[in-house]
Amino acid sequence: MARALELAARGEGLVEPNPMVGCVLVRDGAVVGEGWHRRFGAPHAEVEALREAGGAARGATAYVTLEPCDHLGKTPPCTAALLEAGVVRVVVACQDPNPQVNGRGLARLQAAGVAVQVGVLAGEAASLLAPFIKLMTQRRPWVIAKWAMTLDGKLATVAGDSRWISDEPSRAVVHRLRGRVDAIIVGRGTAARDDPALTARPAGPRLATRIVLDSQATLPVSSQLVRTASQAPVLVAAAADAPSERCHALRSSGVEVWQASRAAASPADRWAELLDELGRRQMTNVLVEGGSTVLGALFDAGALDELHVFLAPKLVGGATAPSPIGGAGTPCISDAVLLRDAKLEQLGADVYLHGRLH
Repeated sequence: MARALELAARGEGLVEPNPMVGCVLVRDGAVVGEGWHRRFGAPHAEVEALREAGGAARGATAYVTLEPCDHLGKTPPCTAALLEAGVVRVVVACQDPNPQVNGRGLARLQAAGVAVQVGVLAGEAASLLAPFIKLMTQRRPWVIAKWAMTLDGKLATVAGDSRWISDEPSRAVVHRLRGRVDAIIVGRGTAARDDPALTARPAGPRLATRIVLDSQATLPVSSQLVRTASQAPVLVAAAADAPSERCHALRSSGVEVWQASRAAASPADRWAELLDELGRRQMTNVLVEGGSTVLGALFDAGALDELHVFLAPKLVGGATAPSPIGGAGTPCISDAVLLRDAKLEQLGADVYLHGRLH
């Protein structure tokens, strides 16, 4: 199963909104076939492994990281392929939370006389599949936050200068992150101050939608984002009362303007409606590169899932220089949110810290 999980991880950024899945076929103690879901719409992991195994699959055990599907989608059901190949035992890491599957695949295999075992390396599989599981169960994308800060915890100087806090190796990691997510989100302030492109360089496996949180639709049509809207999608998330002429100007320039359906009572409400919308669009992972206001609203709403922080050995000082997370915050250290599975790496002169909050 550990090998199947390794194979599954190869599909990151290529298969979404499908899950990453790996499969290993074993017969008489020897591996006879391996496979993984390589890209959205391509054959599933089980089919890949069965093709490699050929006739050796008959009488084999299949180790699969996620319950085999039993419905016809872009590809035929994997349960049928396993049964036709003569697989006699299926070991699954975790059950598929997709309502179209959710136990049906296991039930069909058992009804056909196949021995089924569930729960082998379930924790590791759930960690790998966390974004997919969230999309299936909460109908919202996995929210990844990224920031670079100085040793004294500043995102920029008192004058707003932030280029460049992090070292080149850190920025290369950010580009790789951008290349595997469905959307990159910034606030209006970041868009105005930095005029960013928000693209991955070099291009990654996914072309992210670039989203600007801009309640009054004030993003200039001369901005780099608008000027490149034909090359990579741009979405402005505006309030219900955003001026119609500004929305029209952006739409005429190739930008999609999504407007909230109602006036939000709080930043948490605004985020809730936007994340619900992104979930409806089947976005699995979104990367937030906003400033302290955007990150603070997400933190207060409990909506952050994963952090990537780049700490540079620099000091800039300044009482009014921005820190990463604003918002209301927590009153007591005992209420602090802990980073799980935290990992530290040295990247050039920087320290790279990443981990999960959920």
